[in-house]
Amino acid sequence: MERSEVERILGAVEAQLGAEPEAGLEGSGFWKAVAAVKRDPGLVEEYAGRIAAADRTAFERWALLTVPIAVGTAATLVGTALGLVLVGLAYSTPDPWNGILLLAGSGVLLVATHGLAHLVAGRLVGIRFTHWFIGTVARPQPGVKTDYAAYLAATARGRAWMHASGALVSKVVPFALIPAGVIAGVPEWATILLGAVGVVSVITDILWSTKFSDWKKFRREIAIARR
Repeated sequence: MERSEVERILGAVEAQLGAEPEAGLEGSGFWKAVAAVKRDPGLVEEYAGRIAAADRTAFERWALLTVPIAVGTAATLVGTALGLVLVGLAYSTPDPWNGILLLAGSGVLLVATHGLAHLVAGRLVGIRFTHWFIGTVARPQPGVKTDYAAYLAATARGRAWMHASGALVSKVVPFALIPAGVIAGVPEWATILLGAVGVVSVITDILWSTKFSDWKKFRREIAIARR
């Protein structure tokens, strides 16, 4: 895509977002323009600010709930601590409550650590973030929103591993807690359920995430890095 086409698309998107309060980016060609910008460092420097502004406007209209990055990070850190406390209580609680506590703690950790992994990995490669959010009722998993200018300024490989980080942590958590459950002496059904959660998570990534979510974005950015 030529620079002139990128300019035309961004101009049209900016005009539409400004004129229509409910307008978004779908069908506008915006993401094709972004893909072209990613492949040219000169275009990144020229257009990153405009792309970030359009992306943030559309995001704020789309997201069901948003909170400032500091507030959301504090909440997820509290959630992570709560998950660890629940897992720890499994060591001193009798059957079957120890198994229930282990599973409850695992669930809290899965929800809290996915976005935190994106946040930590992103910061390590220079990506800043603006909000925590819940996108839709159908997908209530908390997410963390990138500052798209900083996202574009990062290397493609760094962007790729930022996307992969949440998925990797979500795979590790259930399997890592199985030995914790065995040591705590929880009922066998609890560790079996943890293993099942881990296996289902892997299958879901293969069948869904590679087409629509984190692993799709990972593959996209790795392909850019290899060019």
